[in-house]
Amino acid sequence: MKRLWAALGLVLALSAIMPRVASAQSISEAAKPSMKQNWPNPFNPVTTTEISVGGPPTCPERGKSYHVTVRVLNDIGRVVAYPALLGSSGGVAGGTPLNNVLLSCGTYRAFWDGKVLSNGKEAASGIYFIEFRQDGVAVAVKAIVGK
Repeated sequence: MKRLWAALGLVLALSAIMPRVASAQSISEAAKPSMKQNWPNPFNPVTTTEISVGGPPTCPERGKSYHVTVRVLNDIGRVVAYPALLGSSGGVAGGTPLNNVLLSCGTYRAFWDGKVLSNGKEAASGIYFIEFRQDGVAVAVKAIVGK
């Protein structure tokens, strides 16, 4: 019983000194990630989307590199694929899967060939989500595979 009261006292003491709101690294509005709807949509078997890293065209943090991941998720949130970079840019070769790569501010195109990462077969018809993460901040679009 004494331990229970001690634990409760510790929780109350910590809650008194902890900040009321936790915040992650701040990202200026202009530098937030953005992504256009993929095209074509619905698609079979390939699609492309455009991502904006670091807030182009103004690029408020010039010279900064961003950790970028673009992934395709199925309707239950499992990773299906990592689209590839179309064309090379900033030292990243074209065709590189966009999985935790460093990219500078700019606009890029991501290409998904419709293949599933685990088995190399074409993805089944249905709804998928293309998620773009820049330094942990995510945006997503809905993509439909139609057969």
